[in-house]
Amino acid sequence: MAQLLHIDSSPQGGASVFRRLSAAAAQALAGPGVRTVYRDLAAHPIPHLGGELIAALRPAPGSTPPDTPAVRAELALTEEVLGEFLASDVVVVGAPFYNFGIPSQLKAWIDRLAQAGRTFRYTAEGPQGLAGGKRVVIVSSRGGKYAGTPYEAALDHQEAYLKAVFGFFGITDVAIVRAEGITLGPDARAAAIEAALADVRRLAA
Repeated sequence: MAQLLHIDSSPQGGASVFRRLSAAAAQALAGPGVRTVYRDLAAHPIPHLGGELIAALRPAPGSTPPDTPAVRAELALTEEVLGEFLASDVVVVGAPFYNFGIPSQLKAWIDRLAQAGRTFRYTAEGPQGLAGGKRVVIVSSRGGKYAGTPYEAALDHQEAYLKAVFGFFGITDVAIVRAEGITLGPDARAAAIEAALADVRRLAA
């Protein structure tokens, strides 16, 4: 059975434009026979990587990885999160634009995925992604307007970062559903939402 992984990361709950759009994208892309796995990173945040967990995930040569109940629990959570991602054929990532980047809870999720030997590996020719063959849809919401402006290249550490991360994992099918200008007044908000929903319909066609 095909699997779709739906990730939400906005702390704004039901008031979030991005949650409405990511839900629409997930629903549109989850066809018959597709199992949907949902993870709300705001309601159930994943702890950020700490020193002991990093040492357990990436032990230094000749060292003994820490083995405590807390570390074992974090390793189990990491395996659960990574397993969801690797088992999914389609991944819908809701990513609001916060202070020119992504929410920290979304970064914590990505840090659990970035594991040498699982989602990428280093070779003599350079890094090679190991998680290819998936389709990723990034649902991007922004209060202002940045796409196509002189500010985009300097300030966009959201969409560009996510495309770089998934590309590093070997995923080449990455699409953006973007709602820009949602804080610029009711008309701009409505137009942004409609444009994003039109993109959702196009992706699902």
